[in-house]
Amino acid sequence: MREITYAQALREALREEMKRDESVILIGEDIGIHGGAFSVTKGLIEEFGPERVRNTPISEAGFVGAAIGAALTGLRPIAEIMYVDFSTIAMDQIVNQAAKLRFMTGGKTCVPLVLRTQGGAGRGNAAQHSQSLEAWYAHIPGLLVVMPSSPYDAKGLLKSSIRDNNPIIFIEHKLLYATKGEVPDEGQEYLVPIGKADIKRKGSDVTIVTWSLMVRKALSAAEMLAEDGIAAEVVDVRTLRPLDTETIVESVKRTGRCVVVHEACKTGGFGAEVVARVVEEAFDYLDAPVLRVAAADTPIPYSKTLEDWVIPSEADIVSAVRRVVDG
Repeated sequence: MREITYAQALREALREEMKRDESVILIGEDIGIHGGAFSVTKGLIEEFGPERVRNTPISEAGFVGAAIGAALTGLRPIAEIMYVDFSTIAMDQIVNQAAKLRFMTGGKTCVPLVLRTQGGAGRGNAAQHSQSLEAWYAHIPGLLVVMPSSPYDAKGLLKSSIRDNNPIIFIEHKLLYATKGEVPDEGQEYLVPIGKADIKRKGSDVTIVTWSLMVRKALSAAEMLAEDGIAAEVVDVRTLRPLDTETIVESVKRTGRCVVVHEACKTGGFGAEVVARVVEEAFDYLDAPVLRVAAADTPIPYSKTLEDWVIPSEADIVSAVRRVVDG
């Protein structure tokens, strides 16, 4: 397979689905000529025209509401919110409308909406453009939450999300856009199923459960640990809701130890849900307490030095793994 970037993989997914289904439209701020804040939609307005690639005013509540209305009337909109931080402006539309309409109509209607957005820190964008808010959305019944870590998963999961009849929060990490990975040739059809985790690295001593950018850091940490004879298994959940508890639990049963890693701050982070499920379903198999590695409970600083201190590092993951392995 060829190697392409995460951003290119997302663009290919959008292009292929727009060619396949004329009901797929794009909506958001500067997504036309500029291709969005991170150039993912670059070139699509020239190919599909302004009727299907619609620039909007700077009003997240407005265009997310419009996207929900479009979904209710037969279209499959993909709305892009520049930063997940800005999704707060559309919270009523997302949480009280999109997530609940299928339930409140007894299944007579559905909201096939993909909200593409990006989260995470690492670029010095400071506290209002660097948050990891996935736990908020994973808490809401009716919403699906997808967080791919590789170009292959990004393309396959975005295609699956576009075809799904549920509202989906599709969160891309800003530091992943330039990363490269193997992806089948454009036009070679493949889908990655929503709700299925992937074991990115096999191991026998400890299970590291993680998602998004932290998958790359976990794999790097696993390489370091291997030099000391510790075989870490890395489980990429890929989707937080639905969560593939079975794959996580089966891995923990094999290794007897578990470390959960995420970039969001620790208190109330989705890692706590993963820990709870491991304890509920694999307690008798654990040889050590389950540990979490997460960001400090503080807004993300602008200072590069402070930002690096707040965000989990490979060294933090290595330290946590050694604690559970060494007892």
